[in-house]
Amino acid sequence: MAYWLVKSEPSTYSWDQFVKDKRTFWSGVRNFQAAANLKAMKNGDLAFFYHSGEGKEIVGIAKVVKEYYPDHTDKTGKFGMVDLEAVKPVKTPVTLVAVKAEPKFKDLALVRSSRLSVQPVSDAHWTQLLKMAQTTA
Repeated sequence: MAYWLVKSEPSTYSWDQFVKDKRTFWSGVRNFQAAANLKAMKNGDLAFFYHSGEGKEIVGIAKVVKEYYPDHTDKTGKFGMVDLEAVKPVKTPVTLVAVKAEPKFKDLALVRSSRLSVQPVSDAHWTQLLKMAQTTA
């Protein structure tokens, strides 16, 4: 199993809306690195749901339930998407400030490539972020 972090501005698509929907397609990714990360996602992989823009914090956990397929919102036909299912909220949101304050995260994509909308998370970083969130997967 691999771990990921997906970002959404709460005003565009919030964790609360995701929970109401229970499942969604993760469309609109137009960055080639983020798209490559979507292609690498497998059924059952877990992802942190991160509120970007306002909030800047990890607020929940999602699961990949459908692997990469064509994104119907992409008129060029170059990009795809995956389907995600809401698993649960984290007990304690993990802010970007807290992540940046922890030296163990200096190699985390959220710190290094903060604008990347779909990012890999190492096993060690996943475990540490779960601890900070006071949550189990």
